[in-house]
Amino acid sequence: MKLTDRLFEKVQQIWESYNQHEFVRGIANGTLEKSKFRFYLIQDYLYLLDYAKVFAYGVIKSKSEKNMKFFADCIQGVISSETDIHKNYMKILDIREDELTKPTLTTTSYTKYMIGVAATEGAAEIAVAVLACSWSYLFIARNIVAEQGNSDFYAEWVNGYASDEYAEANDVIIDLVNNLCVDYTEEQILNLEDILVNCSKYEYMFWDMAWNMR
Repeated sequence: MKLTDRLFEKVQQIWESYNQHEFVRGIANGTLEKSKFRFYLIQDYLYLLDYAKVFAYGVIKSKSEKNMKFFADCIQGVISSETDIHKNYMKILDIREDELTKPTLTTTSYTKYMIGVAATEGAAEIAVAVLACSWSYLFIARNIVAEQGNSDFYAEWVNGYASDEYAEANDVIIDLVNNLCVDYTEEQILNLEDILVNCSKYEYMFWDMAWNMR
């Protein structure tokens, strides 16, 4: 068993609960109120800006040029490719730039936790911290496609995260974790599990925040 298989087993139940969340179900069947999605987009955009900073720590903590380049490429991917989906919806939903300044307590707590991990731990722990978001979004989007396809309005969001291109980028992070942790002790692996579980719980809190709009 690869290390990431063990990590996935640790959070699988949490991730499966995302698929039953009212917000995610609303995206899947097209019934989600656009006001809730609008609120989510603002918060997720602010989240992604800090998410990119977590990868920046990966550049600092990497011990090889290859891994430095990988983390640097991830920064570019987050602030260009991934935010492109958000920007398209922002235009449709008339989200103004002056609205992109007020993260909620949940958004702030989640990103500060990841940045804390990035500042105090190594490249492998950083990669695991970002996996909770990147891997679970693939998990959610592919579940939506497998179950019922997607509604017209949310199709771009679903297809973006269910795409082969997104899956391939996520697989690179998974491979990085497995390669970096070949010689990890059981104690170090348990720490990785804690990081992934904590970030996965924050992901659920993020869906709750978006649904409740606060």
